[in-house]
Amino acid sequence: MMPHDGRISRDDLDGTRAMQAEAEISSARADERSRQALEFGLESAASIRDRKIPLFNRSRWGFANSGFFMSSPFLADMRELGGQDVAIMGVPLDTGTTFRSGTRFGPQAMRQSSSGGYNPSLGIDLAESLTMADVGDVSVIPANIEKSFDQIALAIGYLHERNVFPVVLGGDHSIGYPDIRGIAPYIDGNVGIIHFDRHSDLSEYTWDERMHGSPFFHATNIENAPPSNLVQIGIGGWTGSREGLKNARERQATVVTLEDVDRFGIDKVAEYALEIAWKNAKAVYLSFDIDCVDPAFAPGTGTPEPGGFLPRELLKFLRLITREGLAGMEVVEVSPPYDVSDITALHSAYSRASSGRPVWTHRATRSANWTALVSSTRRTSACVCCRPISPTERLIMAT
Repeated sequence: MMPHDGRISRDDLDGTRAMQAEAEISSARADERSRQALEFGLESAASIRDRKIPLFNRSRWGFANSGFFMSSPFLADMRELGGQDVAIMGVPLDTGTTFRSGTRFGPQAMRQSSSGGYNPSLGIDLAESLTMADVGDVSVIPANIEKSFDQIALAIGYLHERNVFPVVLGGDHSIGYPDIRGIAPYIDGNVGIIHFDRHSDLSEYTWDERMHGSPFFHATNIENAPPSNLVQIGIGGWTGSREGLKNARERQATVVTLEDVDRFGIDKVAEYALEIAWKNAKAVYLSFDIDCVDPAFAPGTGTPEPGGFLPRELLKFLRLITREGLAGMEVVEVSPPYDVSDITALHSAYSRASSGRPVWTHRATRSANWTALVSSTRRTSACVCCRPISPTERLIMAT
């Protein structure tokens, strides 16, 4: 009601009443949810100023509150991680995109598009072969890519510390760097990288930051992830980077174009890639960018490049590549806003299960390194050696 004299008084404002009412509302339940989220989701990286933000998002706010990957059970309390074969971890980040954003919704889309784990032609049911857990999403910081890197590295390091095979659902490809950064301290020896992509992602910076065009420049700066063990498959097209190819040449990385695949065939190229990645290495990490698939089959991505792999070609490739085992894997650059009928998310969700067979994995035993990573974002020098693995551990999700 308008005051009699027609003048506005602060005391007459609805906003003033709202502020007064807010002071009278209890926050006890919200405080308890926050306390439990921090307890279950673990402590964030040291660079995060707001210590109420957990490492693993356990709040109702996020980008992936839409079910769990292949109906895997959700692990709410991360202190209970251990004993599972596989952990599905979402990284809803698109801060590193330079063209079409939207990959923050990638983990949600892949979870929604996944269902059962049975494949009749491969003769395997992943739900029966593996103990899987969906651990939810990492609490990334959308406005700060470096703090997000700290969070991601700490999170994947925790999975390795608990001796659980990580499957990372991205997110843009900038996460490739912190993923390797988080794994490397737990490997007693070199880490090879097999990278499927239409772009080299080897530029030092894009727009003055470590974006999705630069993860492997920085990953191969890590002492035990040398560029001599980096194999890039599918590189080519018209949206690539000259700087990336220059850096690959100078660093002696191995670049395999689609023309090479056509010339030599999938079987020979896969064998060659394994030879390079495993040379003097103790483990291999798989980085799979969905834009290596032709955009006719995977339009929902940030930087589509015509002339990519056909889905059936790629599934065969992945089965061959993963036969020697992996230390972890990531599927990145799924951008649902540009997808059609969820076909990109569908290809991404099932590409990581395409091996469907038991494979060896050189998973190192873990130590208390993770505790040190909480207080320092730099690589720790404490590494431990590989141990013999059990028959159960031979079964991993191989992309």
